Amino acid sequence: MVKENLETVRKTIPSGVLLVAVSKTKPVEDIQEAYDAGQRVFGENHALEMRDKHEVLPKDIDWHFIGHLQTNKIKYIISFARMIHSIDTFNLLQAVNKEAAKHDRVVDCLLQFHIAEEETKFGLDIDEANEILQSDMYKSMKNVRICGVMGMATNTDDMNQVRKEFKHLKEIFTTLKSKYFADCEWFKEISMGMSHDYPIAIEEGSTMVRVGSKIFGERNYNI
Repeated sequence: MVKENLETVRKTIPSGVLLVAVSKTKPVEDIQEAYDAGQRVFGENHALEMRDKHEVLPKDIDWHFIGHLQTNKIKYIISFARMIHSIDTFNLLQAVNKEAAKHDRVVDCLLQFHIAEEETKFGLDIDEANEILQSDMYKSMKNVRICGVMGMATNTDDMNQVRKEFKHLKEIFTTLKSKYFADCEWFKEISMGMSHDYPIAIEEGSTMVRVGSKIFGERNYNI
């Protein structure tokens, strides 16, 4: 059903919005089926799982890391990850920059913001982001490129609350764009929206949606 599900989801996503197929916990056979149906962008949230899948799947896959990233796991994905969505501390950004330098790469990154009411979500607030972007250490980094922002809304059936949180992330993006990245054409991404709320995210300005269960079925929590 992966191919059929993928085609159904694609019909709901306008041009200009990137579909990241979230393949975490799913077997390589499912990813291959989506690949054969034309999907090239996949998202994973465990570094070792992403490394193992990268080793056996087609090499033109555009891998996005979307989960909480531990600094000691960066080395497993840094040689091939196209984008890291989840930069939630200055220490992590520094560690990514250091590891990317070893591979002579510039890795695209998104700053993850805490926009949900849930305490379990990771993310920066605007003051922490300002501190990072104003620092001399950040300005000296040569191996990371901040391309936008990421956030996860509260897991709730209250779509008004979800919409409010997405609006907040768009406001953060606009503020950072005007303050720090006005002349940077690459600072353009707003990664927000998942299987249950991505249509609202698109309405509120998302440029990347992270869709898993609507493509691959429910997540396998036993892995």
